[in-house]
Amino acid sequence: MAVLQQELTLGEAADQLARALPGHRVEILQGRLTVTPPPDGSHGLSLTKLCRALERAGIDGSGAEWVQGVGLWLPTAREDFAIPDLSVVDDDFRDAHVTKNYYAPDVFRLVVEVTSSNWSDDLGPKVECYAQAGIPAYLIADRKHDEVLLHTEPADGKYPDPERFKRGQVVPLPESIGFRLELSVDTLLDG
Repeated sequence: MAVLQQELTLGEAADQLARALPGHRVEILQGRLTVTPPPDGSHGLSLTKLCRALERAGIDGSGAEWVQGVGLWLPTAREDFAIPDLSVVDDDFRDAHVTKNYYAPDVFRLVVEVTSSNWSDDLGPKVECYAQAGIPAYLIADRKHDEVLLHTEPADGKYPDPERFKRGQVVPLPESIGFRLELSVDTLLDG
């Protein structure tokens, strides 16, 4: 018989799960604890190629940096946070530390998600959370539906309908990231 010693907060439960499941991504979205298994090879390769494209586009000297797997503090609920696959942030983002490894949303210029088994979180709650946080651009390589979506310019806590890009097209990233870059849809989807 199990005996409950003390009730955990959602944040404490997230911390315990993160320690117990190395390599898994533990997030709290809209007051809901989510756990995503480690990504597959194509997912990782998509991010690697995106990082190379950011370097070629001249992110150095633009006032921005790219980081993988850094926490984004969300204003949607008291303990909400996300860990985007990749983010373009102000180069002084570390000055915006909130708690643990989470940073204030105002230093994020772009967040990127490459869908995995949790694709519904990337297309639903994260769209709402990132818009409410005021993230200027949210790029989703939606491998489930074989397209790339770009959400930009949130207003009143919501993004307008996303721009949708199909295979064979390129995605022009918005000027809000601080430099010019176009990305191949095929590369974003396939790695």
